[in-house]
Amino acid sequence: MKALNRTNMQAEKRPVKVLQFGEGNFLRGFVDWMIEEMNDKAEFNGNVQIVQPLDQGLGDMLNKQDGLYHVKLQGLQAGKTINQTKLITCVEGVINPYTDYKAYLNQGKNAELKFIISNTTEAGIAFDENDIDYSRTPNTFPGKLTALLYERFKAFEGASDKGLVIIPCELIDKNGEQLQIAILKYADLWKLSESFKSWIKSNNTFCNTLVDRIVPGFPKDNIKEIQKDLGFEDNLVVMAEPFHLWVIEGPEELEKIFPGSKAGLQIKFVKDQSPYRTRKVRILNGAHTALVPVAYLAGLRTVRESVEDPKIGAFIRETIYDEIIPTLDLSQEELEQFASDVLDRFKNPFIRHELSAIALNSISKFKVRVLPSILEYHIRNGSWPKNLIQSFAALLLFYKGEHEGVKTPLNDDAEVIALFEKLWSNQSESAIVEEVLKKESFWGEDLSQYQGLSKAISEAMRSAVSIA
Repeated sequence: MKALNRTNMQAEKRPVKVLQFGEGNFLRGFVDWMIEEMNDKAEFNGNVQIVQPLDQGLGDMLNKQDGLYHVKLQGLQAGKTINQTKLITCVEGVINPYTDYKAYLNQGKNAELKFIISNTTEAGIAFDENDIDYSRTPNTFPGKLTALLYERFKAFEGASDKGLVIIPCELIDKNGEQLQIAILKYADLWKLSESFKSWIKSNNTFCNTLVDRIVPGFPKDNIKEIQKDLGFEDNLVVMAEPFHLWVIEGPEELEKIFPGSKAGLQIKFVKDQSPYRTRKVRILNGAHTALVPVAYLAGLRTVRESVEDPKIGAFIRETIYDEIIPTLDLSQEELEQFASDVLDRFKNPFIRHELSAIALNSISKFKVRVLPSILEYHIRNGSWPKNLIQSFAALLLFYKGEHEGVKTPLNDDAEVIALFEKLWSNQSESAIVEEVLKKESFWGEDLSQYQGLSKAISEAMRSAVSIA
């Protein structure tokens, strides 16, 4: 079997337009796949230079393959099974700033460079006041980026047209704004010029973003079979679902230089990404969290079998379309299309998504993902949403620790589990509901003050919550 490299596989030469911090599965199966699509279908004509954000990583493996690897898409799309593979040729290779800091800084002098993209985990956008010497590799990602931007500022003498579009993918709210704040803190720490700080603020675009794609990563269980089909020894294959969404908060003109929609991709440039974040949290994450206790108590164990179950599947579809969507403010068409995509994703036959994995920290997840839909539904309709209330009741039964002689997979903070253990040992169901609703540390407010909520949940607990 042939090794995968640019000797055995010819790839087009293109200028480096993107500097990417992170070489992990998500960026390679999401961002780099999109850039490959834009090169193929929208004349983007740009390659990616990856920067390894930590001292240890996949850089050596990627460089051994000359940046080449395959993305394998598997899942359902519009009800149809997708199973296709794409060779990614847009990655130039990986620079490790810990072993060659000068080569890293020189990337800032590239006149063709247009974009900075990153995914350095939620903790990656941070400021370290002990990072005082930028003549050596800074510890944090914002520190490294500040040093590179300062090198670029000096190389092009602060030219206004040499600013960059910075698109972080870290899963924190207002990620672009948070990154800019950290960079300006480093500029102050390192006593860099006021003109540099002004250039950062005026000539660089920091975009807040929302990213969405499940990327299971390397298919270790069947890699030999995949390599045989490819005809190459690719040790960096990335598995991903077909669905993808990248919402980028920034000026509309960015779409001309980052032509995702022209390539048929779900990349949206918007003035405010908040409604899309809310849509994702309420429909995708909220449906997951609302489904878990109901489905688990009904004897189901995976997302797919739950959605395909006649009764539980109908329950979650009604929950999404009749109780969650009516509380959101995007267009009905956008909301229903996203919901349809979500249900396809839940039924993905190539991913086994255990309910027990989603059950982690269910109380805090319910507060963020489901409770806002319940309260907004009540505001708009003057009544409580039947299915979401049933899910709330099932959640409390789930936290009993067992159901009909079967243990439930509780995985939460010790004090949360201890409280439920105490309540379920000597309280009636209605008293438990009342006590839990009063826990402001759980919900951020005293939910027992909402008229009729306690009664609705108690009645749901007394009924057949498992609905199977």
